[in-house]
Amino acid sequence: METALRAALIDWLASDPVLAAGLNAVTEEAPGRTALPWLAIAASASSDWGTKDGPGREVRIAFELHARGDQSGPAASLVAALEARLANLPRRQDGFAVVSTAFLRARTEQRPGNVRAILTEYRFRLLAA
Repeated sequence: METALRAALIDWLASDPVLAAGLNAVTEEAPGRTALPWLAIAASASSDWGTKDGPGREVRIAFELHARGDQSGPAASLVAALEARLANLPRRQDGFAVVSTAFLRARTEQRPGNVRAILTEYRFRLLAA
């Protein structure tokens, strides 16, 4: 379910008009040659979240946004769009259902070359369809 969720998230985020207009890429890992800003899944991990009736997973996914600039406004707008899009992720997916989505934590750092990196982690609880 973790791999299927990652693929569903990439498709869902890439199809958002606000994110599509503001990002050069939405990928499953850090792109090698894409201009900033971009969004990628930095890492994921899953654990059992099944019931007596069927399998389930708790999946934690970290999204990493890279942007350029001294001002936090443009990157903050992209993070807000990411949060809004994740809040509206359809519950029914191919092969599983998203029972809950929860924000866990975020971290922002200014890196050399005027790059701002924002790591945002979410927890998804899934049940097999």
